[in-house]
Amino acid sequence: MYEILLILLGYLYGSIPFALVIGKVFYNTDVRESGSGNLGGTNAGRVLGKKAGISVIVLDALKAVIIFYLSSYLSLKFNLNPDIKYLAGLACIFGHCYPIFAEFRGGKAVSTSLGYFLCIEPLYAVVAIVVFLLVLKISKYVSLSSISTALIVLCITPFLAVSITAKLCMLVAVILLVYRHKDNIKRIKNQTESKIQWM
Repeated sequence: MYEILLILLGYLYGSIPFALVIGKVFYNTDVRESGSGNLGGTNAGRVLGKKAGISVIVLDALKAVIIFYLSSYLSLKFNLNPDIKYLAGLACIFGHCYPIFAEFRGGKAVSTSLGYFLCIEPLYAVVAIVVFLLVLKISKYVSLSSISTALIVLCITPFLAVSITAKLCMLVAVILLVYRHKDNIKRIKNQTESKIQWM
């Protein structure tokens, strides 16, 4: 019962649309009506500015971090299944993608997934970040960098000293992240995807 509640909590906390909240509270702007319409840090930065974009990225990443460590602590305190932290963290990612508080129209889970991967294996997550920055530097595509990073995580996952549950959760997170970028993949093929200008 406690495990189910933690998974539900993960989904609900992941559902908080920080891009929407920051846009409406501080800028009187609904980011869903501009740019890509996505509730993520990239679109928030594009519509609201760099400061807002960075704030959204950090808050979205912290979603998974908070849920992961809260679940880890409670699993020890109440003698729950130690793998609950992986399931609750994954639920948080799904909440970000399909938020109940924003008509199930969320972000693409890049920042939230990164926070999740950092909790599971910080060293390999740092490697993934380096890959992201390198691909971004070369291609100027945030979407391609995100997909490349997800695939690197996928390649690394089998070698991690974590439970099979953790590996399966990471696999699902990667599949979800790539799936959420399906329209970006089409635009990259058609050479109509937007490129960043600041790197």
